This record gives sequence, C-alpha cells and structure tokens, in this order.
Amino acid sequence: MGLLLLNSSNNCQRRTVLPPTERIHHRYDESKIRELVTVTIGCDNLREAVKLPPGVDINEWLAMNTVDFYNQISLFYANLKEFCTPTTCPVMNAGRYEYRWADGTTMVSAPEYVERLMNWIETQIDNEHIFPKKTGEPFPPNFEDFVKRILRKLFRVYAHIYHSHFPKIVTLNEQAHLNTCFHRYLLFVSEFQLVDKEEMVPIQKLVETILKP
Repeated sequence: MGLLLLNSSNNCQRRTVLPPTERIHHRYDESKIRELVTVTIGCDNLREAVKLPPGVDINEWLAMNTVDFYNQISLFYANLKEFCTPTTCPVMNAGRYEYRWADGTTMVSAPEYVERLMNWIETQIDNEHIFPKKTGEPFPPNFEDFVKRILRKLFRVYAHIYHSHFPKIVTLNEQAHLNTCFHRYLLFVSEFQLVDKEEMVPIQKLVETILKP
C-alpha cells in the first residue's frame, strides 16, 4: 500500500491510502457538518483553477476533470468500505432521499450501488468512442451529455458520504481532504452547468455553504 498526492496543479495536497486493487485512470493529464466544512476548505484559488484555460478544447477539459473526479471519489470511498456495508447502509441514500439503480426501480445497498456505479463509469471512460485515447481524435457530438450523467451520479456518492459517514471522516481526520475535493467538484459543475440544482437538494445547505463566496 502506498500514499498518493493530488496533482500539484490543484494547489491542494491530499493523502489517501491506495489499495492495490483500486483502479485509477491516468488518461488525462447539516449544521455541524457545515460548520466543519467552513473551516476546512482551505484552498483559495480553486474557483479560478476550474475555469477553462485559454487555448484548451472544452471537451478535453471536461474529459480530464471528469476522469480526475472519478479517481478522487474512487480512492476516497475505498477508505470507507469497512464502514459502508450492506448492514450499515442497506439503501443508497442521502438522508430521506433514496437512489435506485438503473431504471429507478432496482433497490441495492450503498456499497453495491457505488460498486456498480464505478464499474459503469469505468466502462464509459474506457470506451474510445466516448473518451478518445489519442490526441486529436474527435469527441462525440453528445460528449457533454455523457459527462453530465457521470458527474450527476458521482454527486450521489458525495451526498451519501456526507449524510452517512461524515463522523467517521472526522475520526479519520480526512474532513479537510473531503471538503476540498467536493469544493472543487462543485465549482467545476457550477462553472459549466453540468449538474442540475435539483440533484443537489439532499445536501443543499451544505452545497450553499461550500459555494459561498
């Protein structure tokens, strides 16, 4: 097992134990919680960092960041697997909001939902017709729709973690890491209007706290 540092371009360091079995894609270079979030965000220039750099193709930027967000949440959730089990989390939820798999009728436990989700996202990223592997290859015309769907579903993992596992995150002293990663995610999806506000209702007050100028 080793230590992983977040790319320095994000101006935030994070340390996460990386299990050998975890998959990483390198393709592209309520009140108490809100109080803790406010004092642990810690990065001053994330709002600028998520903006499209001059001369960079928008689809390339969306692709790079989508893969990065997938990597981040995959690694972070790996540290919670022993606490997020079918027994402790028989339903994938964020408080009273429940998330069902696929057609909206299949109820699965939180860990099974996350596992299915990560496998599904990995399949999308590995599909060269969606995420081209070679520089200069065109992205599909509806590429943004794929990105929106991936990022919308990743939000549900964040929502579940904050609702069900934040006390454990604090015990592990990983709240600053979680808050910073989520902060960057929120700034990015807000900058490019990739996730509807309705999707964020389960942790709306937390989102508003994090995005507060």
